Amino acid sequence: MALRRLEQKLTKENLWIYILHLLRESPLYAYEIRDKIRAAFGFEPATITVYVVLYKMEGEGLVTSAAERRAPSNIIRKYYRLTETGLQTLEDGKKILRRTLDLLEVSGGSATS
Repeated sequence: MALRRLEQKLTKENLWIYILHLLRESPLYAYEIRDKIRAAFGFEPATITVYVVLYKMEGEGLVTSAAERRAPSNIIRKYYRLTETGLQTLEDGKKILRRTLDLLEVSGGSATS
């Protein structure tokens, strides 16, 4: 149970960091984001969750969006792009994760002491 909760916290509950990571490479639309998360990170968030997170991130200035028509489908889709603020937030988030892991790795404490 504890490991499942940890996995949920580090994946679906922090979906924003995975989305920002993917948007570093290129603009994507919501369904692409969901599919790329599954392929790259091994979990599949609900599509509505991706939309909710994108909406919040856009409000925070981490991403921008624009409707575009792209070949070959010629369908108009809303593509999301990483902003400079989003890139900085991604890097800061990764630092927090690294620092947390480092603290757990070098901790001198022992549960059996």
